[in-house]
Amino acid sequence: MLNAIERKEGRVYILDQSRLPHEVDLIECKRWVDVAWCIRELKIRGAPAIGIAAAMGVALGAQAARAGSIEALFRALGPVYEGLLATRPTAVNLKWAVDRMKARLSLENGTVNEAREALWREARSILEEDIRINRTIGAWGAQFIKDGDTILTHCNAGALATGGYGTATAAMFVAREQGKNIHVIVDETRPVLQGARLTAFEMKEAGIPMTLITDNSAGALMRKGVIDLAIVGTDRTARNGDVANKIGTYTVAVLCKEHGIPFYVAAPLSSIDFSMESGDMIPIEERDPEEVVSIAGKRIAPHGVNALNMAFDVTPAKYVTAIITELGVFKPGQLEKIAPESPHGHKPAQKIKKTKTVSGKLKKAAVAGGHAKTKRAGNRKPSPGKA
Repeated sequence: MLNAIERKEGRVYILDQSRLPHEVDLIECKRWVDVAWCIRELKIRGAPAIGIAAAMGVALGAQAARAGSIEALFRALGPVYEGLLATRPTAVNLKWAVDRMKARLSLENGTVNEAREALWREARSILEEDIRINRTIGAWGAQFIKDGDTILTHCNAGALATGGYGTATAAMFVAREQGKNIHVIVDETRPVLQGARLTAFEMKEAGIPMTLITDNSAGALMRKGVIDLAIVGTDRTARNGDVANKIGTYTVAVLCKEHGIPFYVAAPLSSIDFSMESGDMIPIEERDPEEVVSIAGKRIAPHGVNALNMAFDVTPAKYVTAIITELGVFKPGQLEKIAPESPHGHKPAQKIKKTKTVSGKLKKAAVAGGHAKTKRAGNRKPSPGKA
């Protein structure tokens, strides 16, 4: 699997995801502004991945800064922090990573060169931790996937959106490792087509059967009984469980609720913003309308047409079945349990146990979230067809 970002010999190399799947091109970043440009122009995207990129951007900034003391280095990095934070406002991982790099620097009391090396080590730690976290999320999420299930996902929350393994896709990868036969329905995800270009690419590379659909086909497939569950990622989740994710996620969640289909959100703790009480507080990025009126550089709409290009939407917590974190699975209203100031905050979740639903049937549920997956009644689902 391709790496979204890596460091070699003091430089950062970012995989240009805007060219995938047909071209594999690495962008060499010698300066922090190069990293910022890559984030802003979607050369690298996905909340965890841009957090990692921001951390490496800070390290690049420190590497180039003319500073004779730690205090001078602090001052020199001010514009670096501000420039990286201004690239994309919705994904909280970006700020989380920058704040973590600031905290690392505040602990340094040696030479400037030692501080620079400490920042590179911290950026590397953020990358490596992300991969471990994603594997843990995958293990928690796979419990909700049964042999023969068809899973809907939106946008790309795979390895390309993270340090590796993905968040939403991690559950699918683990389910396959467990020997479960699954089929993934991939929303194309307009306007930049992350589903068609990136998630479909990752599923194909992993050998997981998948079918690509237009975004407006999901409801029809749900009505036919094709889809068993939906798993998506998140760019920022509020304290109350409201979820900001790629535009169109809200639509998928509402459709799932209408059809009795579980809707799960894979959310590393770094993507949960406990400072925001609800999704109403989350800033929603609006991008260039040109992304809507054109596809792959070719205009599809008449000249002079106005277009609105919201990059994200917010799904209210009432539509979310459960949130899958590295600490376990939680109902949206139970995120308070893992808030940093909580007595139980950031403690490992307990093992999975059997619980009874209202109907009396035994379902697997995570103690942390107390969630039980529901199964819809109906005839055998039709095949979604081959991609």
